[in-house]
Amino acid sequence: MSLRKVIPLNTAAKIPQIGLGTCSEPTEVEQAVEVAVRNGYRHLDLALIYHNQDEVRRALKKVIPSVVSREELFITSKLWNTSHQPQIVEAELDETLNQLGLSYLDLYLVHWPVAFVSGNDLSPVKSDGSEVELDTETSLVDTWKAMIKLLDTGKVKAIGVSNFTIAHLQGIIDHTGVVPAVNQIEIHPLLPQDDLVAYCKEKGIHITAYSPLGNNNFGIPMLTENAVVQEVAGKLGATPAQVLIAWGAYRGHSIIPKSVNEGRIISNFKQIELSKEDYEKVSSIGVGNVRRYNIPVTYKPKCNINIFDEEVEKSASTQVKIV
Repeated sequence: MSLRKVIPLNTAAKIPQIGLGTCSEPTEVEQAVEVAVRNGYRHLDLALIYHNQDEVRRALKKVIPSVVSREELFITSKLWNTSHQPQIVEAELDETLNQLGLSYLDLYLVHWPVAFVSGNDLSPVKSDGSEVELDTETSLVDTWKAMIKLLDTGKVKAIGVSNFTIAHLQGIIDHTGVVPAVNQIEIHPLLPQDDLVAYCKEKGIHITAYSPLGNNNFGIPMLTENAVVQEVAGKLGATPAQVLIAWGAYRGHSIIPKSVNEGRIISNFKQIELSKEDYEKVSSIGVGNVRRYNIPVTYKPKCNINIFDEEVEKSASTQVKIV
C-alpha cells in the first residue's frame, strides 16, 4: 500500500505525494480513475486538453460519496493555451468545472508558458497546416494576473504553473508578487532539472513530476527497461516503475504516473523507499545522458517557440513573452 505521504504547499494545503496522471485515451480514463480511487489514490491530475474530463466526471460519480468525499480528493486541472487571454481565463475554468461536475478545483495550473490564438479549436493552425498559430501579444504576466483573480471566486483553492523555467517563474513573481503553489514539470533520472528544482525550493514552489517513467512515444526503451533501474528493482523486490516513482519521492516531489492498466495503477501506488545509495545509483543513468521528451517545437503541427532553450528549439522563430 502507499505510504500515503502528503506534502504541504505554500498555501498550507496538502498534496498527496502519489497521484494518477490522466493524459490517456478518453475511452480508457473512466475505469482508470475509478480503479485508482477505489485503491487509495486521492490525487488526480487532469487537463482540458486531454479531452477526457467528462469521463473523469462519470468516474467521480461512482466514487463520491460512496468511496470518498469530495474533500478527501486533491484534483488538479489546467488552463489550456487557447485561453491565456485574461478575459477568458475564468470561462475556461468554468468549462472544466462543468465537464467534471465539480464546484471547485484544489489546484489550477497554467498548462504551458505558451499562448495560442483563442477560439473553439484547441490546436489552431496556420492556413498551410504546418504550425500552430501563436498569440504573441498575451504575456505570461497577463495570464498569471487573471489566474490570481480566480482565488477570490472560490472555484480554485490554489494556482500554479506547468512547464515553466526559472526565467518564466521569476518574471511572473517579480510583476505580481504572487508565487505559484506548484510547478508541474517533466522530471525523471534523465532530466533531473537540478537548477530549476533548487530555485523552486528556494521560492517555496512545490514540484509535481510528470513522465516519471520516461516516455514510450519515441521508439526508444522506456526507463523501466534500463538495466540499472531493473537491478535496483530486483534488489528491493519492487517493480522498475516503483523504483522510478521512489526516485522522485526521494527528492520531495509529488509524482503522477499515468496508466490505464488496473494492475499497474495498483502497483504504482505501492510505494517503496530508496536508500541514498540506491537513489544515487538510479541518478547515475542521467549523467552525460540528459533527455527531455516533451518539447512542443517537435510536435506536429509544429509549435514554433523556444520554451526550454534546448538545442532543437534554438531555430524557433518565437520566444516566450514573459511581460
